Amino acid sequence: MASIASTALSTRAERTRRCLLEAVVGLLAETGLASVTPAAIAARAGLARTAYLYHFPDRPALLAALAPHLGEAMARLFDAAGRAPPGVDASDHAIDTYWTLLFEPPFLAFAELRSAARADPEVAGAIEALLADFDSGRLGGRYGAVAQAGEDPRFQTSRDLGRFLLEGLARGGLSYDADNRRSRLIAVVKRAVRGLNRKGAAQDLWPG
Repeated sequence: MASIASTALSTRAERTRRCLLEAVVGLLAETGLASVTPAAIAARAGLARTAYLYHFPDRPALLAALAPHLGEAMARLFDAAGRAPPGVDASDHAIDTYWTLLFEPPFLAFAELRSAARADPEVAGAIEALLADFDSGRLGGRYGAVAQAGEDPRFQTSRDLGRFLLEGLARGGLSYDADNRRSRLIAVVKRAVRGLNRKGAAQDLWPG
């Protein structure tokens, strides 16, 4: 009986902890790191501030839990995207998938932490391992399909090209004709990735 009660308490504590971490992800994605305070987290989670402090008594404890939580969330989203449907180029599918995922809360939160890490050594240290997994393509099986990435420098460059252009495009501002310019950029990066993956020639980079 005691064991059942202990398991129930453990499960409840895990749910509370997850709820708090999801609240942090939402705040990071919507309003940035400056908004992530114990009071704001507790309010968003619908919990008392004491509940937050029980699980995360200080900032290092929160950051240490947040990095693996984000990693799991991003990996689930990558894997949920699935493989390219029949007749669809795997690289094109991966690029379209990644573009969509960049606007999901875990990816927005990760981008916010990466930006903050430039001036915040505590954040930089907390996300170092997650960033290494992400950068190497170990996080999420579908991401590697951007270039069927391997150790080959050409494949690595292909994946980096797709990744960094899409990330920059997602964060940057296009002041005019945004939809058409965005579509053209994504079309060109697809052709460039295919070329680097030996699926096309350099002259295929620009359509028509």
